[in-house]
Amino acid sequence: MRWLALLALALPLGGAAQAPDFTRLVREQGPVVVSIAAAYATPPVLPDLPHDEEGPGLLERLLAGALPDFDIPPLGTGFIVSSDGDIVTAHHIVEEAFNDEVVVRLADGRELIGRVVGSDRASDIALVKVRASGLPRARIGDPAKLQPGQWVVTIGSAFGFQQTVAAGVVSTVARAIPSESLFRFIQTDAAMNPGHSGGPLFNLDGEVVGVNSRMFSPSGGSIGLSFAVPVDLAMNVVAQLRARGAVSRGRFGLNVQEVTAELAQAFGLQRAAGVLVTSVERRGPAERAGLRAGDVLTALAGRPVQKHADLMALAAELPPGTDVAFEVVREGRTERLTLRTDPPGEERERRVDLGGTDRFGFSLAPLSEPQRRRLGVPGGAVVQRSESTARRAGIYAGDIVLAVNGLAVRTPQELGARLAAARPGEVVALLVERLGSRAFVPLRIP
Repeated sequence: MRWLALLALALPLGGAAQAPDFTRLVREQGPVVVSIAAAYATPPVLPDLPHDEEGPGLLERLLAGALPDFDIPPLGTGFIVSSDGDIVTAHHIVEEAFNDEVVVRLADGRELIGRVVGSDRASDIALVKVRASGLPRARIGDPAKLQPGQWVVTIGSAFGFQQTVAAGVVSTVARAIPSESLFRFIQTDAAMNPGHSGGPLFNLDGEVVGVNSRMFSPSGGSIGLSFAVPVDLAMNVVAQLRARGAVSRGRFGLNVQEVTAELAQAFGLQRAAGVLVTSVERRGPAERAGLRAGDVLTALAGRPVQKHADLMALAAELPPGTDVAFEVVREGRTERLTLRTDPPGEERERRVDLGGTDRFGFSLAPLSEPQRRRLGVPGGAVVQRSESTARRAGIYAGDIVLAVNGLAVRTPQELGARLAAARPGEVVALLVERLGSRAFVPLRIP
């Protein structure tokens, strides 16, 4: 028992360190947080519920999973950024809004009809406007000052329960997510759940430092892997949406890959950093600037590029027609080039038209030959975009669908055909590869 006595002596007086008191923050900042639900042409019909005066109530049966399945409008959170009714939220909350209208419930219980001013899928940011005046507004902070280990707080409508408070610490300030690499995310272990999306992530000064965007969870509930878009990038998107109703980003017209230790040795680099240009688009911005295959891109606009995610995040901040300086290592020498970005409309996307399967809410591309070799499979379909039905099922951009109900799919067209053959209401099992792991994801046919 001696070690117990020593442990007690090692603890500070008063026991273990306590978490901060968030009551003042919640009291002062709660009024800027709103609940948002997409409005539909025809409201969804809830199923008939058994009535039993002696049995458990609706809430108890809901939490116990005893209710039949039914579709509900996307429900999320937003926060007020201007006293006259500008509200920031998540794109995936408002993307299906009928006639670009949403229902906004303020913290004081008032319900207002909001209009979707604009929405940006790439950043998952949207701007909603309500007709009001004198509203409380959020204070915008500086996410660059965040450090891992700092406390953060979120307030939102978890599972529809308005003004739900959760707290945690910053896990990392610049997490790159595969296939979602336009931005670096703030990762936290705050217990975010469905419904928190679009809501604010506060620092302890009560300033918004991030916009809750997504979480990773095999169960649908929080496991401490939550991600927020840095608020400075989000507000840049909001400014464009307010001005034009849309976001324009420049493009470079090149393909790259990570620099491994072996490639660094082959190209005479001192360390495995930067991105290797594998090809440039004919007559595209990169070719016009003089970039070519074999160049190792190490800096963009004076900022270092360590990995592919760095390049994507920096590129996302550049509007079309921007002159940007590159640093590349070519044949052992550092060269500086200037590139002018092109509008995104000139990009030739590799998406596959699946016709009627768009009702599932995803777009797909075939597996590349390197991906097939790495996975050891004859084929599959890469999810490039996930919304509505697919997103609610737990399918995300970057997932690779390998089979349907145990039957392998080699191409996006095969996947589309298998889904089209399923009956409405039927549940199919998709074998999905994600971040090196495989799992079956149930998808209900709408």
